[in-house]
Amino acid sequence: MRTQVAIVGSGPSGLLLSQILAMLGIESVIVENRSQDYVLARIRAGVIEHGAVDVLTDYGVADRLHREGMRHDGVYLQWPGQRHRVDFVESCGRSVWVYGQTEITKDLIGVREADGQRFFWEVSDTAILDVDGNARVVEADYVAGCDGFHGVSRQTIPESVRTVRERVYPYAWLGILAQVAPSTDELIYALHPDGFAMHSMRSHEVSRLYLQVAPDDVIESWSDDRIWDGLSTRMAIEGWSLQSGPTLEKSITPMRSFVSAPMRWGRLLLAGDASHIVPPTGAKGLNLAIADVKRLGTALARALNEGQQDLLDRYSDDALERVWQSTHFSWWMTSMLHMPPASDPDRDFLLQMQLTQLHHVTSNATAARGLAENYTGAFLPY
Repeated sequence: MRTQVAIVGSGPSGLLLSQILAMLGIESVIVENRSQDYVLARIRAGVIEHGAVDVLTDYGVADRLHREGMRHDGVYLQWPGQRHRVDFVESCGRSVWVYGQTEITKDLIGVREADGQRFFWEVSDTAILDVDGNARVVEADYVAGCDGFHGVSRQTIPESVRTVRERVYPYAWLGILAQVAPSTDELIYALHPDGFAMHSMRSHEVSRLYLQVAPDDVIESWSDDRIWDGLSTRMAIEGWSLQSGPTLEKSITPMRSFVSAPMRWGRLLLAGDASHIVPPTGAKGLNLAIADVKRLGTALARALNEGQQDLLDRYSDDALERVWQSTHFSWWMTSMLHMPPASDPDRDFLLQMQLTQLHHVTSNATAARGLAENYTGAFLPY
């Protein structure tokens, strides 16, 4: 089979890249090792930056997002006895939208299937060979590695070429999806001596909530009652109560920052989690993927339609500028809001630093603007 771009991975980054390429007159094929049902069932991120919404709108996959997504103009930061709102619109004139990654995936698959996109689902033993131009099985001018952290694409780049920088955090997130209306109008990030807690949502009927747990913790240790008790304790504030409901899904996710460079090797180009992972505290993972493929789609179209390689030659450096900015913000948010392990001899000192930082961000307009610009993605254009 012959195509212009072979896309490995059918998550949002691969699907959106195929949509962008199609609208720019470029043909692609998507190869995925999971089934379509599995891809559509994955529970992932749900906070979409202002610029990412603009990208989805420009490329014709945001109709349902605009109908059903929830626009948020700020977030709440909390510590014991205190809850304060950071107003994004007032600080930087931007907002974010809450709309599940699963829903974006559904929208993208629907649009791509209607357009005749060629998919290959449940392809086992996928390998990328001869990225100097001679692809096997599916012949392509370029290969886009959009297959996530555990995919084959990044591993195709020789170790002698790759530079990996990583931080593994000493805590994890226990996340639940619950059939209960949100108890808040906007996200709550809470620092508590027992650990971090967060209240998010996926719709007006479904809530998404998180607890900081030990990285070696297991889900079997957390009954629904224990989870709801932990959430209620860590987010307690006078005059407000957390509403509980049936748990639809629960899992534990380790926290790490990971960046592999370069994002291009010959005719292989990486996007999204295939190249970088951020802790979810800053709500950056999906947004970085969207920024990557917007840049990559434009660069590939210029190379294939006009024979100009300049944007492809700059792709890795340009994309990594945003990646590192987002990595820094995610590290900062994570460090400010998560309790250090009890074994850390500096735990009391670090807690005081966290409380000081939270007070500064919620009482100083310049500090609030920095958080707002980073959270909404206003710091760099898409």
